[in-house]
Amino acid sequence: MKDHVKIIGICVRISLFFTICICLCGCELVQDYLDEAGEYVDTAKDWLDIGGGKTIITDEDETEDLPLIVLNTEDNPVIGTKPVSDENQVSINMVIEEDVWDDENKVYSMKASSPDEVSLVFVGDICFHDGYSNMNALKQRGGAISECVLPEVMEGLKAADIFMANNEFPYSSRGTPTADKQYAFRADPSHVNLLHDMGVDIVSLANNHAYDHGPDALTDTVDILTEAKIPFVGAGKNIDQATKPAYIKINGMTISYTGATQIERTANPDTKEATADSPGVLRTLDPTRYLEVIKEAKANSDFCIAYVHWGSENTDLVESSQRDLAKKYVAAGADLIIGDHSHCLQGLDYIEGVPVIYSLGNFWFNSKTVDTGYLRVILDNEHNIKSVQFVPCVQENCKTRLAEGDKKKAILDYMQGISNYAAIDGDGFITKSDTDHNTQHGQNTSPSRKKEETPADQGAVPAVDPALLQGLPTVSGQ
Repeated sequence: MKDHVKIIGICVRISLFFTICICLCGCELVQDYLDEAGEYVDTAKDWLDIGGGKTIITDEDETEDLPLIVLNTEDNPVIGTKPVSDENQVSINMVIEEDVWDDENKVYSMKASSPDEVSLVFVGDICFHDGYSNMNALKQRGGAISECVLPEVMEGLKAADIFMANNEFPYSSRGTPTADKQYAFRADPSHVNLLHDMGVDIVSLANNHAYDHGPDALTDTVDILTEAKIPFVGAGKNIDQATKPAYIKINGMTISYTGATQIERTANPDTKEATADSPGVLRTLDPTRYLEVIKEAKANSDFCIAYVHWGSENTDLVESSQRDLAKKYVAAGADLIIGDHSHCLQGLDYIEGVPVIYSLGNFWFNSKTVDTGYLRVILDNEHNIKSVQFVPCVQENCKTRLAEGDKKKAILDYMQGISNYAAIDGDGFITKSDTDHNTQHGQNTSPSRKKEETPADQGAVPAVDPALLQGLPTVSGQ
């Protein structure tokens, strides 16, 4: 009976729609609409994985006074649409909406702010370790992240459809600090809410601090992120979870995210790699396994992102190992490569047409004054990159603010001078260049190489029980 009622309702809506179209625009536009709708049939079937004969109703918004038209044929579903009349024309917004949140297979759906493009934003290292000065500053400022990542920066981050950051610490109240490690991080589980406050949609755990308090703390981190509905890549409770890409469905396309760490570069690192039955990270010192992850991700997506922890700290010199790995990632199918770990900015390049930023540096990490920024990438609905833009920022006094005026120009000029086959204009837009713009001549030109801070500013809380630190001044660190 319900099916019969639905069919009658559909017929009434179709009749009403045709009547409006004929009155306003004539039969030719109706035919144009039918032709356009037909082009979306196969897309809808592939994405939703449904057979013929189903009716899809979508895009139910505030325009309640206009008819919702759903076309259905015996063999194919046709996407529901809502016409908006404007005197002599009718515009059709063809959108499929299907909510997916599958943590086991790491498949998620998100909604784009525009039907014509998808905006992606990336930042480098963030740290919510309770012993650090940036977290003390947060608490002293009332606990609002907008007092630390300033509103003009947050506006750009939250405007993105998908925002990714490097989560360089575990969330846990368990575990033991790694013995003899200079910096051992751990954040209170409640701090995961700061990711939501910042607008973060997905994080990488592939770094040299996710395991700082051992397997229990990393296991807690996985559970806490999952409960908070923050997808992650690059680590897990076992190697299957650590190697599994995250797939985000948005605007009819699938974007894959992968993550791996090259640090520490020893055979037996403090940060353990996941195994079949133990938690850990995904390593790419030997890239064999990670290359297979990228290949898998590319085979199952329209656009593939590699987010990598690599290089050396406090230098803007890109190492040959980073370049060699980047070339292999591109050959495996990466469409965009984002790097971090150096705690300072590194340059840009294009490899076989694929944009590479070797390090986005610290974004909101400690009390040091460092140049930083975020990368904004726009994709069109054909899965192609429309634009790449670096937005300069400054981390200073435990705040991250936009760089403006002369400071913005200085950072962009600096980025141009440490980049290779990439050109950067005055607004930070990046394009492929046939000219190598790098002027470093093998010298580390990063401001981070200078030891201008006082010893107290440079220091960090050692890997000891926080109870032992009560009453001591809070300092920053790496």
